[in-house]
Amino acid sequence: MSDRTSGRNGYPFLFTSESVTEGHPDKVCDFIADSVLDAYLAEDSRAHVACEVLCKCGIVVVAGEITAARTLDHEAIARQAIRAIGYTDASEAFNADGVTVVQHVTRQAAEIGTAVGKGLEQGAGDQGLMFGYATDETKELMPLPIFLAHRLARTLAEDRHAGRQTWLRPDAKTQVSVLYEDGRPVEVKTVLVSTMHAKGKDQGEIAAYVRECLAPKALDGWHRPGIEYIVNPSGSFAEGGPSADCGVTGRKIIVDTYGGSAHHGGGAFSGKDPSKVDRSAAYFCRHIAREVVKAGIARRAEIQVAYAIGQARPVSVKVDTFGTGDPRAAEERVQSFDFRPAAIIESLDLLRPIYRQTTNYGHFGRPGLPWEA
Repeated sequence: MSDRTSGRNGYPFLFTSESVTEGHPDKVCDFIADSVLDAYLAEDSRAHVACEVLCKCGIVVVAGEITAARTLDHEAIARQAIRAIGYTDASEAFNADGVTVVQHVTRQAAEIGTAVGKGLEQGAGDQGLMFGYATDETKELMPLPIFLAHRLARTLAEDRHAGRQTWLRPDAKTQVSVLYEDGRPVEVKTVLVSTMHAKGKDQGEIAAYVRECLAPKALDGWHRPGIEYIVNPSGSFAEGGPSADCGVTGRKIIVDTYGGSAHHGGGAFSGKDPSKVDRSAAYFCRHIAREVVKAGIARRAEIQVAYAIGQARPVSVKVDTFGTGDPRAAEERVQSFDFRPAAIIESLDLLRPIYRQTTNYGHFGRPGLPWEA
């Protein structure tokens, strides 16, 4: 097995992954960008969208390249997305009704449109390399640290939206450290939660909520006595979100994927339509890695694919089973798939407004997404 996530010579090791909630400034930007994308795809399935967002204090900048049948109201879409997250307090600099939306959006370069083309030989929307990964250490075929970090973050948001903890605010980060022995997870060692809260909230009460309510529910069968909890280690976290920190699309690429357990090609997902292989090919590689693991060919599988802009067929495809199965059978299985962008889009039915639901708590390991089917 690779030393990257199995530990040298099989010795025990700790591996840590983090997640963030939908109110984290970077995720606010991702959510606005994917909201813009979905709005265009709902009207024009062939729209080309590359939307970038920046948020800080009372300013939202929407920028990028969009070519579609008509131009939509980006400002209204941004405000609705911010409202859905929960930034509605008019006393804060960043709130849905009070922000100023600045727009710098042009059409996609004609050269790119010509290079990409249409039909089954549609070329890749950009050059680059993408990875997909699957492991049998959870039934969702995800690495345990990132899976649990996402569950903690998502449960924080659910408790806030449901009004179960009225002092919770949208911005938060979670982190989980898992002990591995012989390459397999055996127990959760440390849980770190930093959550924004109402002004004046007692930190002891926040820590008690994390230990007694949040963790038992989110960690489920991995909850146990003896876990070390670190809660709001910097002290008060009453100032957060874009009112306090700057957010930008595409800065949470490890949170979005495998929490560091697998390679990453460097391309972000949010705001990009499926002609951009940064997104669609990464989804497809995850789908294929799942198929390899589900078939029992290997316990872990990582797929890499690389493209040249304007060319339909990838320049390379590679599979790694980390010594956990039959590499020849895995190679044969992977090579049976069609990696051309148009084939990926068709097989996963990607020309639909399905991307806003992917923005938060990981693009992988969640039911209802076509690459997880």
